[in-house]
Amino acid sequence: MHLFEKALCVCVEDIELELQSLSSIEWLNFLLNPRRLRGSDFLMRWSQGAWSEERITQAVNQTKEFFAIPYGPSGTAPDDDVRAFELYFERLEAAGLGKIKRPDLLVFRKHDEEDVSRLVEKLGGLGELPFTSEDSKDIQDLLSKAIVAIECENSLWMGRLMPDYEAELKPQKRLGGKMGLKKNAVLPTIIVKEEDRRPLQTWQKSNNIPIHVWHVFYDMAFGIAFDEVQRLIRQKYILPTEQTFQAPSGATTKKSLYKIYYHYGYPLGNAIEQPKLSAKHIVDKNGHILPYVHFESGKMEITNEALKVLQELANAKDQSL
Repeated sequence: MHLFEKALCVCVEDIELELQSLSSIEWLNFLLNPRRLRGSDFLMRWSQGAWSEERITQAVNQTKEFFAIPYGPSGTAPDDDVRAFELYFERLEAAGLGKIKRPDLLVFRKHDEEDVSRLVEKLGGLGELPFTSEDSKDIQDLLSKAIVAIECENSLWMGRLMPDYEAELKPQKRLGGKMGLKKNAVLPTIIVKEEDRRPLQTWQKSNNIPIHVWHVFYDMAFGIAFDEVQRLIRQKYILPTEQTFQAPSGATTKKSLYKIYYHYGYPLGNAIEQPKLSAKHIVDKNGHILPYVHFESGKMEITNEALKVLQELANAKDQSL
């Protein structure tokens, strides 16, 4: 699957509109770009993903001790033009970097901000980071200053309104007596895809930088260390879930993922200003209009628990030097 399509894959459970009664849809082959874009769910997913990473970055940057920059392909991709978004991933694949997994964000201490800015400028700006090999001395110099790398996930849910939010974990037969919730429980979880586990583990080991997974909901966010994710999976506290994902072209694929109960992580942030959801649209070359919901503005504040995690990571880095 092309990286553009992979980036916009949507779980079929999250697709709001499905035309099941029609056997033939004449406008289905109209082209917005070389890949068919069937509906607005994919555009909303794109907007939501960009918005959630921007909220995390702003929240970290508002602390007195730390700041974050986008590092992986999704973090530096265009967020206001879907055609530019596609061309960006085409360039990434042409450079042979389409299959390389990098965490989405890097977090640094404030007192390194001037050095980090200088290195980023030397590399050509934030947009060029995914196109620069990690063998580059400048990239290695940049990575040497990071205290943690962040893999970002997001969900279009109000976490506090989910039916099983604040439910207590109880021994579960399907987990061999380990603590958990009923299989169909609906609550905030931190998601890690099976296909990402080995690449993230490899990146973490080769760069000697801890990875944390941060999952953003509409009103709150949670985080967890990637090493803890691996432990929970290895010891079967969390079992895989198989879900079907659909790409903009209509192609579907089944993926295994792990939904880690938020209880095992730490509260990362809380919304202090709700985002604005505005109506936008794009027009394909045939004149077909695709409306979608665009996420913008809003603010999130980092919790004291998350700030403590970052402080501990910074201290651990100092001790390792």
